[in-house]
Amino acid sequence: MNKETVTHSEAIDYPLYVQKFKALADENRLHIMNILTRNGKTCVCDLVEDIDLSQSKISYHLKILLQAGFIEKETRGTWSYYWINDEEVNAILSEELCCMFRPPQ
Repeated sequence: MNKETVTHSEAIDYPLYVQKFKALADENRLHIMNILTRNGKTCVCDLVEDIDLSQSKISYHLKILLQAGFIEKETRGTWSYYWINDEEVNAILSEELCCMFRPPQ
């Protein structure tokens, strides 16, 4: 994401932002992201212990976060490990994105 893309409305990829904000608009996904932020690379099995959800529901939420680019995944054997994609999280919280909602100066 660069400033030029965000400041020119004809070049903004609105569907991309819709997907990203929808991914963040869920309490369980925010909880998962908070755990990953605190713990770093985390196994799904450990998330099941920290969150009162079944493994299949956690996997569903992880899939949405992964598709939105907020987390990354590595598979080792039968287990998958997830961690925060700092670059993507910083981009969505950045000054660049807020320019979409501020008039040019």
